[in-house]
Amino acid sequence: MVKKTLFQLHWFFGITAGLVLALMGITGAIWSFQEELLRAFNADVLKVEVRPQGVLPPAELVQRVEAARGDKVAMLWVDLHEGNAARIFFTPPPGQRRGELRYADPYTGELKGEVAGQDFFNLMLNLHRFLAMGDSGRQITGACTLMLIFFCLSGLYLRWPRKALNWRVWLTFEWAKKGRAFNWDLHAVAGTWCLLFYLLFALTGLFWSYEWYREGLNKLLADTPAAGQQQKRGEGRGRHGPQKVDKNAPPLVVDYDAIWANLKEAAGPGLAMYNLRLPPAGGQPANLFYLVDDAAHPRAFNTLVLDPATGQVKSHDRYTDKSFKAQLLQSVYALHVGEYFGLPGRIIVTLASLTMPLFFVTGWLLYLDRRRKKRQVRAARGGVDSTQAGSDSWLIGFASQSGFAEQLAWQSAGQLQAAGLPVQVRALAELGEDDLRQARRALFVVSTFGDGEAPDSARAFERKVLGQPWALNNLHYAVLALGDRQYPHFCGFARRLQAWLGERGASTAFSPVEVDNADQAALQQWQQALAQLTGAQPVTAWQPPSFGNWTLVQRELMNPGSQGLPVYLIGLRPEEPASWQAGDLVEILPRNAQLRVDAFLDGLGLDANATVQLDGLSETLGQALASRQLPSRRDQLVGLHAQALVDALVPIGTREYSIASIASDGVLELIVRQERHPDGNFGLGSGWLTEYLPVNGLLSMRLRRNSGFHLPESPVPMILIGNGTGLAGLRSLLRARVNAGEQRNWLLFGERNRAHDLLCGNELQGWLDSGDLARLDLAFSRDQAEKVYVQDVLLQQADAFKRWVADGACVYVCGSLQGMAAGVDAALKGMLGEAVVQQLIEDGRYRRDVY
Repeated sequence: MVKKTLFQLHWFFGITAGLVLALMGITGAIWSFQEELLRAFNADVLKVEVRPQGVLPPAELVQRVEAARGDKVAMLWVDLHEGNAARIFFTPPPGQRRGELRYADPYTGELKGEVAGQDFFNLMLNLHRFLAMGDSGRQITGACTLMLIFFCLSGLYLRWPRKALNWRVWLTFEWAKKGRAFNWDLHAVAGTWCLLFYLLFALTGLFWSYEWYREGLNKLLADTPAAGQQQKRGEGRGRHGPQKVDKNAPPLVVDYDAIWANLKEAAGPGLAMYNLRLPPAGGQPANLFYLVDDAAHPRAFNTLVLDPATGQVKSHDRYTDKSFKAQLLQSVYALHVGEYFGLPGRIIVTLASLTMPLFFVTGWLLYLDRRRKKRQVRAARGGVDSTQAGSDSWLIGFASQSGFAEQLAWQSAGQLQAAGLPVQVRALAELGEDDLRQARRALFVVSTFGDGEAPDSARAFERKVLGQPWALNNLHYAVLALGDRQYPHFCGFARRLQAWLGERGASTAFSPVEVDNADQAALQQWQQALAQLTGAQPVTAWQPPSFGNWTLVQRELMNPGSQGLPVYLIGLRPEEPASWQAGDLVEILPRNAQLRVDAFLDGLGLDANATVQLDGLSETLGQALASRQLPSRRDQLVGLHAQALVDALVPIGTREYSIASIASDGVLELIVRQERHPDGNFGLGSGWLTEYLPVNGLLSMRLRRNSGFHLPESPVPMILIGNGTGLAGLRSLLRARVNAGEQRNWLLFGERNRAHDLLCGNELQGWLDSGDLARLDLAFSRDQAEKVYVQDVLLQQADAFKRWVADGACVYVCGSLQGMAAGVDAALKGMLGEAVVQQLIEDGRYRRDVY
């Protein structure tokens, strides 16, 4: 909860205050080298010839300058060695802090010409400190500076990795990333590089923003005044307005010769620069700041407070005599601009300041990307409008394991709404007694998981609702059941739901429609039944997403030398741009290899080149048979002519595979194990992908949404468990998490031998080294006498697993249903208890993609 709240505040303040901070960063960087830039563009004005006799004493310099200008000098800034023009500030007009600035040759007293660019740099400073808005702007920049501290600390917390001592996790970029992943990398990693500098900017910049902050720093850092002394008013403070002048004060009298003599005596032969600031009237002290040759940094001033009329020194504060904390207080400006660390520090600080807009831009791009994805989620609901849903609306409840039932539920809702009927679409897990009692008309679109079980998302519904003695006499309903006839308890969950509704007095609108493996005839039957129910015929029959052409661009053996069957990494590229989410599936249409077709035709007396009709198109018999299921026995087929043979055979069905990559990778990848039948033939799908389909050949394939295996909506820890090619679905989830900067990932993976079967081993080790994978636990069943499986390793790590679950982790399991998934399920119940596991399922924190 804390992390989610910090994240919301981080992005909200970032897209609001970020623009001001970006402006402050750019203007601050420009101002930081203003003296060097001005000298470069105004060398004839700001650079003077160094003369052996040295600079003029203050008395002579002031006399010549005042005679030439006709005005009184208020401040002198003289460099004794570097050949820089002296800065002369004249008496300010009433109500202003400083008077006109002119430059003079400190060796001759000659006033120099105008300096080009000075107004530009003054504007940069005005924007940096006040946004050119006066005191109101100062309040805005001060507030944004406070937000910068929040950004630094909250950003550090939000990206804190488990391997915090691994510097690569903190500071290295992955230049191969693209899109949102690259923007996040820039935002997070570059932010880490700049973190200390931004904290430095903020903690020193607040010195000029808030009086309370200056007072606090003075109390915290200033040295205690010596006995008999009081801390000088204004020490270490910034000033924002003109000095107040007492009208009754005597006129200002300045003994420059005495001041010069006392300065030389105090500074000694190492005097490098001095800055004399005179009061506006007599009776007030003058401040004389000076720098010596071996000063710690360009702002390590020593200070003389003296009587301007006599030159008598009232106090002398040397920088080297101060404590370290008091030196830091005096060096606030030097720290802010990097002068404290010399020229390298100034350059680094300036570069860090120039990168400030990067975080505003990348932050906005990440924000817009989140908005875009939310719009896509809303768009996925199609044109279905539930805003008018009420007691008279059709309730459409769905229970989906792989997302297909959810898709059909929304399609059913769309058909009803097109007929003018109000609808509301809800997951079964969201339905309770009130919902069912108030509903008058309902459709239930439910799938069955495994052998008669409810989908994970509907387990709570079955446990809490089915069997309840509620009276539902007013409910008129229909059921669309999805299942697989290979299992003995075909559509078991849907049938239990149907039986319970009947027991409770609900009446059926029409007989339940049972669908075996997405059979299109059964789906059309459901669609026609809905049409009769509403009295409006559907405009078009429901059609699943069409198959597209994908090109095989990669086929890499992943386990050479393995005792098991070969596993291949398959890379596919679409003809048209395609997008999918981590956890989604593909359905492929494999074909029989030419060798298999030839062997089938051998002895039937038919020519493979004979022309036949298939789906309205003319093909050769050999081409047609490549898309048909070829039985092992041909007794009943002997004597058929070519067309009759094709008509007697059923089409090859689709094969499902988990996607092992994410859309930003640019290539859709599958991890496929090559299967062999007892007769030596390859499995149809795996053989087509791993052996017979040539590289750069075309494959018929379509994407299928698998919402039950998508990433959790909130950034919680993830535990991923799988074996063999089940790594595919887990790999896509891991890649998406890595790209999103989520590092609390734990993978438990099992295979035969470490030497040959550690699939994607280099990639997993790279994530482990970078901290993107917090933990990696492996189980290799054949590397020791006693077989060890992934569920055994899970039990060994029970304490850590419980901590992760207590911290809100989601558990994802991908791989074989028999053996691994069942073993993991039993291990979870043994560690956590059946009730806790059931609650994890109901909360969507235990998700499975098993086969």
